[in-house]
Amino acid sequence: MGALQGIRVLDLSRVLAGPWCGQILADLGAEVIKIERPQAGDDTRMWGPPWMPDRQGNPTRESGYFQCANRNKYSVAIDISSEEGQSLIYEIAKTADVVIENYKAGSLVKYGLDYAALSAINPNLVYCSITGFGQDGPRAEEPGYDFIIQGMSGLMSITGEPDGAAGGGAQKVGVAVVDIQTGLYSTIAIQAALLARQHTGRGQYIDMSLLDVQVAALANQGMNYLTSGKAPVRMGNNHPNIVPYQTFKAKDKEFIIACGNDKQFKDLCIAIGYPELLDNPHYLRNQDRVKHRDKLIPLLSEYFLHKTAEEWVDAIHAVKVPVGVINSVEDALHEPQIQHRNMVVNLPHRLNSNFKVIGSPMKLSDTPVEYRHAPPQLGEHTAQILSRFKTSDELKALKAQGIIDGQVA
Repeated sequence: MGALQGIRVLDLSRVLAGPWCGQILADLGAEVIKIERPQAGDDTRMWGPPWMPDRQGNPTRESGYFQCANRNKYSVAIDISSEEGQSLIYEIAKTADVVIENYKAGSLVKYGLDYAALSAINPNLVYCSITGFGQDGPRAEEPGYDFIIQGMSGLMSITGEPDGAAGGGAQKVGVAVVDIQTGLYSTIAIQAALLARQHTGRGQYIDMSLLDVQVAALANQGMNYLTSGKAPVRMGNNHPNIVPYQTFKAKDKEFIIACGNDKQFKDLCIAIGYPELLDNPHYLRNQDRVKHRDKLIPLLSEYFLHKTAEEWVDAIHAVKVPVGVINSVEDALHEPQIQHRNMVVNLPHRLNSNFKVIGSPMKLSDTPVEYRHAPPQLGEHTAQILSRFKTSDELKALKAQGIIDGQVA
């Protein structure tokens, strides 16, 4: 039994931030009903290639992008712009605990699907709105995209090689990290609101902004600015507060050292056969190594060129100083540790019994994550869910009018 067993989620969101939140809730046992547009569905359904292959290895029209954020959900295709479609949403909302939506601020008012309208028919609803800029402020009405927010938030000013260096200049993170983080923060907020409901007896509204989330996630870099008045800059793979904490080039390829304290630095110097560094008082404490990084790092960089990355990693790993190789995604998913932790999961799909997904990182001892079903095809569960509210003949009539889509018995 999942931790969120008995919680019903009406998921009106699409693309990534909202669906990521919905997938986490679904993994934890909630019943997540994903509402999609008839014929088209979630935008990401068309964001291929790559497309999932079927049993014969032929490409389907199920995109990898959609599948990364929608497992364990029920897909119901409803035209919410129609009165009949809105009526169906009301029926589901009456029985739901949570609503997730990521339309532009105020967009759902015209459909009668905003918080005021749905909480009026179900005061217990926890309603989570995810937008680029929040529900108020000078840019509230604008759409928000991860890439734009990475730039506006300051994240791209601290990501990538330093200005003037080879490959320098603004660089985004290689995954839509703002959307992912917003999905995570939204999940936390929703669960907090569900707990609050137990002692307040009512639901509440949650206003989540991608820009707010990424500014919060500047973490030490944001506080470094507030503390010093000096804006952090791009430092490539170097750390602003810890030395040595970066990549180094060996004889054959790069590897990573993350030396987090003074004891680890001492152990590192001994492990690599370079104890002379410990004779310099400027290198004994991290705060001094940060000040004198311009002298220390060139010494280490030159030294590491004399052996292979594997030789250095083995020697450093033996003394328990954090060290590692730089994997491709393929290499990472074949790492023995990742395999052991069940981070690649076989989840049979209707079109491919050998379908695999990236697993959940949440390991709960008593209410573990369950992989109940693969990311759904468009409208796969329309009849299953809506038969709770309509007869078979009524569903057939709604399909004939284009109000709903999917298999209707």
